[in-house]
Amino acid sequence: MRILFAASEFEDFVRVGGLASVSAALSRALKRNYDVRVILPGFPSVLKGLRATSRVAQCRRVGHFPAYSIVQGTSADGLPIYAIDCPQLYDRDGTPYGDRHGADWRDNDVRFALLASVGARLAAGQLDPNWRADVVHANDWQTALIPAYLAWMEAKVPSLLTIHNLAYQGLFSPETLQRIGAPQSAFQIDGVEFYGKVSFLKGGIYYANHLTTVSKTYATEITTPEQGCGLDGLLALRSREGRLSGILNGIDESWDPRSCSALVSPFGAGEWEGKQVNADHVRREFGLAVSEGPLFALVARLVHQKGIDLVAAAADTIVEAGGQIVVTGRGEPHLERALEDARRRHPESIAVALDFEDAKARRIFAGSDFTLMPSRFEPCGLSQMYAQRFGSLPIGYRTGGLSDTIVDGKTGFLFRRCSADGLIGAVCRAFATFGTKSRLHSMRKRAMAQPFGWDESARAYRTLYGTMARSKAA
Repeated sequence: MRILFAASEFEDFVRVGGLASVSAALSRALKRNYDVRVILPGFPSVLKGLRATSRVAQCRRVGHFPAYSIVQGTSADGLPIYAIDCPQLYDRDGTPYGDRHGADWRDNDVRFALLASVGARLAAGQLDPNWRADVVHANDWQTALIPAYLAWMEAKVPSLLTIHNLAYQGLFSPETLQRIGAPQSAFQIDGVEFYGKVSFLKGGIYYANHLTTVSKTYATEITTPEQGCGLDGLLALRSREGRLSGILNGIDESWDPRSCSALVSPFGAGEWEGKQVNADHVRREFGLAVSEGPLFALVARLVHQKGIDLVAAAADTIVEAGGQIVVTGRGEPHLERALEDARRRHPESIAVALDFEDAKARRIFAGSDFTLMPSRFEPCGLSQMYAQRFGSLPIGYRTGGLSDTIVDGKTGFLFRRCSADGLIGAVCRAFATFGTKSRLHSMRKRAMAQPFGWDESARAYRTLYGTMARSKAA
C-alpha cells in the first residue's frame, strides 16, 4: 500500500513542536509495512537536508500560487521525501509559521494551501509520473485542506486527517477562497466556513474520510463544547458516524536512558546512582546549588495552554519546601518574564534557559525527579512519556493524553482542579513520595517500563488505512 504522509514539520529538518517528532517517528514506523512517502514545504533546512535529490515536476504559476518545482529525495536513513521548492513562499528567516518576532506570515493561507494542493495532486498521481497514493494522511491545519482539494478535484483517494491540537485551526478571511483556488460553493457550513471565516482545519474535518486525534481521552473531549473550539457539533457527528478515533502517539526508540548519548551517565531501572550522576550534572550545568531535595523539570513551550502561569505561582512553595526547578523552553513573553522573576528571587534553586536543545532536554529529564506538566488541555503530550522513560515522574492535570499515559500514584501524579492550588496539592504528594525512597524507586521502575513505543499506534493506523483502502475499492 502506498501512503502519502503530509506535514509542515519533520524532526530531521524542521521542528517547532511535537508534530515534528510525531511525523518523523510515525512515518518511519509505518515504513516497515508500506511504501510511505512524506510531503513537506521546501524550507531551506528541508532542501539542504535531503539526500539524492531529483526534480520530478515543474509547475507554472496559477493564480496566487507562484511557480514551483517538486524535489524528490530521501532522509539520511532512506525515507522518501517530496519537497515543494518555492523560494517565494518558503525561503524566509523565522519559523515555518511566522517571522523572527513571532508575527504570523501574512500569506500563510497561500503558503499552506499550496502544500495541501500539491499533496492532493501528488496523491492523485498528477505530479510524480511513477507514483500515486492509495491513502493520504494529513496532519493539523497546515495540511488539512488536502481532503478538500481531493474532493474539489473529484479524485477518489481516501484521506485521513489527524488533529494534533484543535485550538490551532488556520483561520483566514473569506477572500482567501479566491487566493487559494477554492470553489466559492465551499464557503458554507457544509464546507470550510466557520463563523464568517475560512477554516482550513474545518475543511479537513468536513471532507476527510476519517479523523484521528492523538489520544482516546482527547477524542472524547473535542466533541464537547468545553474543548471543541466551536467544532464540537461536527466532531460529535463524525464520532457518531464512526469516523473519529483516538490513537495515542508514541516516542521513538532513542528515548532509552541506557543508551542515550546525550546523558553524562547512562542508566537503567534500578541504577539510581547513574540517575544521581545526571542530577548532579544538571545542577552544575544550570548553576543550581548542591541539594539533597527533589529536582523538578519544566520542559515545554512557555504558553498559556501548558499552565506555565501555574508553575510560576507554585515556584515559591516548591523552593520553600526544599525543591529546585530547572526550566527550558521558549514562548509567550509575559510567561518568560514570570519565570525569570522567580529565578531572580531564588537564583540557587531555579534555573531558566529560554531556548530548546534536544540534548539539554534529555539531560534534564534524566537528572530530574519530577516533571511539571500542568497543561490546561493536552491532546497527547510527549514530555510526560519522555519523563517516565527517563525516571522522572510527571505531575499533570487530568486531561487528554496526560490522563491516558500517567497512572496516578503509580507512574506519576494527576490533579483534578486546574489551578495553582491543584498543582501544589500534587507537588505535595510528590514531596511525600520523594521522602520514601522505596516508594519513589518503585514508581520510577514502573514509569520506566511503560510501553510508549510506536508499535501499537502504527498497528492502529495500519488497520485504518486498510479499511479506507477497501472502502475505496468497494
